[in-house]
Amino acid sequence: MTRISTALGAIAVVGALTVGCGGGSQQNSSSTPAASAATGAQNVEVTFKSEPDPPRTGENTFEVMVMSENQPVTDADVSVEFFMPAMPAMKMAEMRNSIPLKHEGGGRYRGAGNVMMAGSWDATVSVKRSGQEIGSRKLQVTAN
Repeated sequence: MTRISTALGAIAVVGALTVGCGGGSQQNSSSTPAASAATGAQNVEVTFKSEPDPPRTGENTFEVMVMSENQPVTDADVSVEFFMPAMPAMKMAEMRNSIPLKHEGGGRYRGAGNVMMAGSWDATVSVKRSGQEIGSRKLQVTAN
């Protein structure tokens, strides 16, 4: 019983520190272009946001804008993958969920998907054409 209380107390402290340090929403969520893979001289900018912001456990809507050389990318396959590493001390396996996004126009891709639990997630936005990655963005997302 003491071990469980100590572990839960530690989780609460880490959660409080995360929120206190601005971890309540996505890091660099939409205003800063991502470091991106490039095809030829093409520079692909990827921005990300969620509704609600920050995301909650359960279904959320995710939106990604994809631009290349100040023009919208309209023919890409875009997805967001959420990953949380295993936590053996808490007997939790790693969790992973990939959410495909559909193009809505003007380089904007949207889709709904589940965040399986509250906490800090590694999120990777992947942008592909013909199976080749042309851009990506890695984020730290804290879900409530």
